[in-house]
Amino acid sequence: MNKEERYKGVINWFEKNMPVAESELLYDNPFQLLVAVILSAQCTDKRVNMVTRELFSRYPNPEVLAASSVQEVFKYISSVTYPNNKSKHLVNMARVLVNRFNSIVPSDPLLLQELPGVGRKTANVVASVIFGKQVIAVDTHVFRISRRLGLSDKTTPLGVELDLTANIPAEKRATAHHWLILHGRYICLARKPKCNLCGLNKWCLHYHIHSSTDLHESCSG
Repeated sequence: MNKEERYKGVINWFEKNMPVAESELLYDNPFQLLVAVILSAQCTDKRVNMVTRELFSRYPNPEVLAASSVQEVFKYISSVTYPNNKSKHLVNMARVLVNRFNSIVPSDPLLLQELPGVGRKTANVVASVIFGKQVIAVDTHVFRISRRLGLSDKTTPLGVELDLTANIPAEKRATAHHWLILHGRYICLARKPKCNLCGLNKWCLHYHIHSSTDLHESCSG
């Protein structure tokens, strides 16, 4: 099976079996999504959603957050991963957003990356989810699933992103990001993938390599 056939099979399966694929983060506007995505780095969406309800109530807009202190923000997000760094990122992000962007979250991924705490992945998530930009964000799930399926053999998030971008039609990229995330979150788990429940076995490079190895071992045993 060549790469084109693998991509076609995977995309067709997702379109049929996961027609609706959206972010599980809760938000009402671009500013809230930006905050939530910054908090979600190496943290579950479930935990972030538990934190942001009160956080958004206290900081409803960039101006209020920019006027706050890192110490105060820390109290609201102490249960997420790396709260010290993230509280600094949030306050500094809000200040730059207010002073440089007139409190308006930019839609351009490159401009988003000028905000403290916003890397390429976070920028692409915000740009695609809220602004409909045809970019793909590669987080740990997307990186793992893309390599397991055989959609990419690159060893860096940027390399995987470029492969996915080159092979997934532009209008499907934003949805494809969520397809891969949700599949990695609930089926293709990092430590123990649920291959017996996965409908992508037919196209999955990881599955065929390991099933062939298991067959060889059982025959030789």
